[in-house]
Amino acid sequence: MKILLAVDGSEFTKKMLAYLATHEELFSASNRYTLLTVNPQLPPRARAAVGKDIVEAYHREESEKVLGPVAQFLVRHDIHAKTLSKVGHAGETIAKTAASGKFDLVVMGSHGHGTLGNLVMGSVATQVLAHCKVPVLLVR
Repeated sequence: MKILLAVDGSEFTKKMLAYLATHEELFSASNRYTLLTVNPQLPPRARAAVGKDIVEAYHREESEKVLGPVAQFLVRHDIHAKTLSKVGHAGETIAKTAASGKFDLVVMGSHGHGTLGNLVMGSVATQVLAHCKVPVLLVR
């Protein structure tokens, strides 16, 4: 199975990883994993003021802060995942990546670092569910 793990470094990312570690059917070396983190776009004036190179370096650093620890967790469990970092609206970007990458499943925490919270689940999770054609497993 080809599984996209949408991560943002929040407590719900940690809960999602703990859930995976206890469910052998989802967490095994026979599956192919890709880690995806999505950084919000900086405001246009900020991008213009600091320049393209600094913006790209900033996004790389922010992505590594999230992807590094998750990748290390997976390696400790003998799972080697590809990593992806994108910039944009998280929910939309996750859904588009799942479709374009022909993933079988998206796994993510039910809440995260989204800017708005909903009563039942986070706004990013809501957006992924609204836009995604691939099955989504939300871990609370």
